[in-house]
Amino acid sequence: MNMNNNMNRTTDIHQISPEALAVLGGGKLAYVRTIRSEDVQKHFPQAPELEPGSLLYALHAADGTPIMLTDSREAAVANAWSNELETLSVH
Repeated sequence: MNMNNNMNRTTDIHQISPEALAVLGGGKLAYVRTIRSEDVQKHFPQAPELEPGSLLYALHAADGTPIMLTDSREAAVANAWSNELETLSVH
């Protein structure tokens, strides 16, 4: 077995089930992504109507479950840390 080949493998995240993502990292991983105010209702149906054209930050669990919405990345990361979640960079 060639170790270099194993280290260079990538996994298509579309092949990972939501259940597997939910337990990824022992349920302690989260990610922050930007979201336009026009798209907030899709992810946060309970949120009030927002003025179009704003850029916001959403904190999501590893399986994509929305956790919180804020107007700063720093607040989203701070919320993750206060809930003992490790934030990852997602591209």
